[in-house]
Amino acid sequence: MEEGREEKKNGKKEGEREERGAGAEEGLPAGGKSRAEQAADYFLEGYNCSQSVFLAFADRYGLDRETALRLSCTFGGGMGRMRQVCGAVSGMALVCGLETGNTDPKDRQKKTENYGQMRKLAEAFREKHGSIVCGELLALSAREKQREGAAPSERTAEYYKKRPCRELVRCAAEILEREFEKPC
Repeated sequence: MEEGREEKKNGKKEGEREERGAGAEEGLPAGGKSRAEQAADYFLEGYNCSQSVFLAFADRYGLDRETALRLSCTFGGGMGRMRQVCGAVSGMALVCGLETGNTDPKDRQKKTENYGQMRKLAEAFREKHGSIVCGELLALSAREKQREGAAPSERTAEYYKKRPCRELVRCAAEILEREFEKPC
């Protein structure tokens, strides 16, 4: 990027945030619920872990609902139900990129800061839950992971009873709230 020129996206300079929706209170999105509560509610609506976390923060960056959901969709189930990095952690990574990511491929310092921030977020999640890996968080055996295909599980009362995902989503969003929604 040329010196003195600032990149613009959605009519805003890089780093500028979209104003929060009408009715938003200090640190809260429109509607008055915390972003963590909102994320947990999205999960109960049927969105995957990554979508639930990312959608709860999308308004901060001027992202419309459909774009946010499409961007985060593939990371559900530990990335396409491969049970790798937890979708809630991937949702945190997407928010981290919007918060601290860089656009200049030569800016090693900005990359380092972003990677360090992501490590900090992941470590906070790991400290609370013992892992950032979906299959480990769900305590799935190797055989169970092999049997799973790409089709998502049906969301039933039994599903919600046995899966910790709603609380993992809430935790990921709480970590992001603590880290990025500090008063100016």
